[in-house]
Amino acid sequence: MSETNSCTVDAATLYIVPTPIGNLADITQRALDVLAKVDLIAAEDTRHTSRLLTHFSISTRTFALHDHNEQQKADFLIEKLQAGNSIALVSDAGTPLISDPGYHLVNRCRQAGVKVVPLPGACAVITALSAAGLPSDRFSFEGFLPPKSKGRRDCFQALAEDERTLIFYESPHRIMESLADMLAVLGPERDVVLARELTKTYETIHGAPLAELIEWLKLDSNRIRGEMVLLVAGHRAEKNALPAEALRTLALLVKELPLKKASALAAEIHGVKKNALYKWGLENLE
Repeated sequence: MSETNSCTVDAATLYIVPTPIGNLADITQRALDVLAKVDLIAAEDTRHTSRLLTHFSISTRTFALHDHNEQQKADFLIEKLQAGNSIALVSDAGTPLISDPGYHLVNRCRQAGVKVVPLPGACAVITALSAAGLPSDRFSFEGFLPPKSKGRRDCFQALAEDERTLIFYESPHRIMESLADMLAVLGPERDVVLARELTKTYETIHGAPLAELIEWLKLDSNRIRGEMVLLVAGHRAEKNALPAEALRTLALLVKELPLKKASALAAEIHGVKKNALYKWGLENLE
């Protein structure tokens, strides 16, 4: 395998360039080289990005590309790329497209046959997961939680039996309400890790059973400041536990049918043992 320390920038190419999530020293040399050499930088917030560029004495022109204009501006950027320009895509922090703008542009580039080159770099999801102490072999990044309580509870309910580590982004002004909704759905014993201000001065990574984590946060208002990543341990089903869907089906059927008949039907629908369902029904439904 050949390796090189040099960095060249190709014409007619879109570069996906991660930027630091806090500590400016985390930016890679390759990212700096690309930002300095491309013809244009498409930035989520040009003012924010200009501060980063100024810090590293980079003078490349910037162009605003954010959630509100991305679909409209994608054609303009693709025209520039097809004309031979090189463009770097950056977000305010971390890897573009990870809960940040960029999907529509990259999708359109792929459709148009424009070359897309991703650079590795900072990402809050992976940074938090690597230090959380939760299983990392299988995980699901769910992005930002819904802003309303019902949406959050529906989200948690849909994921309640997911065995993967679940990862969410949340803002300081909603963190306590979100954890309260999580508590109502997942219960007090589910292990949760809160990672905040990653790579910054007040970086905090704290894990505990959910009820304990909520109490810990209440002790100090400083603990709910800054950018946050929530990591939730996956569901751990008891051995031979009956699927929740089978139990819900049984609970509905038993309203209209004798328990024995309802158990047989639910068992057939979900492929479980009818005797186990019948026993559960005797203990919980009668």
